[in-house]
Amino acid sequence: MSPDEKLAHMANQIGRFFQSQKADTAVAAITDHLLKFWDPRMRQAIRAQVADGTARLDPLVREAVERLGNDGSA
Repeated sequence: MSPDEKLAHMANQIGRFFQSQKADTAVAAITDHLLKFWDPRMRQAIRAQVADGTARLDPLVREAVERLGNDGSA
C-alpha cells in the first residue's frame, strides 16, 4: 500500500467510526478528528489527493476533507 493509499484508508476508517451518526454530525466529527489528531502534513497530503482526483474516499470523508482549508486547517 502506498503512503497515499494508506492516508485514504486511515481517513475512511475514521469515517466508518462516525457513519452511524447523521451525515452533518458525522462530517463535523471527521473534520474535527482530522484537525485534532492528524499532522498538518497528513491533512495537506489528503487534500492534495482530493484536489487531483486520486483519493478513494467515502462520501462523508471526502466532504470532511473538503472542509479543511488549503493549509489543512478548518
